[in-house]
Amino acid sequence: MLVITPLYAAPIGLVFLALSLNVIRQRFAHRVSVGDGGETALIKAMRAQSNCAEYAPLTLLLIAMAELQGAPGWWIHLLGAALLLGRLAHAYGFARRPQIILLRKTGMYLTFSALLLASVSGLALAV
Repeated sequence: MLVITPLYAAPIGLVFLALSLNVIRQRFAHRVSVGDGGETALIKAMRAQSNCAEYAPLTLLLIAMAELQGAPGWWIHLLGAALLLGRLAHAYGFARRPQIILLRKTGMYLTFSALLLASVSGLALAV
């Protein structure tokens, strides 16, 4: 049974919801129902949402598998915290005008670290 991964999956779900609502808000503001209409703010909102959708699900799945394979709880917390903090930092840094590049980069480093370590954990625990 998963008891730790949901503690990180749920807030990441809320981050994704907030990013999605921002896309909807931009669509209404610029009256664009399909595509991006060439609107920079909408393109930016769509990319922030897409970036989360590209990395969070696979990484959460790998973290959940590591938890189910018996990885120590502290390790699952470390992976989950890295992913959650990474997604928050990236979304915030990306959304600012001008962008806060340091936060955006930090967010990607944390996200990639969680993805890499969760992947390696899955392999190590499978043997």
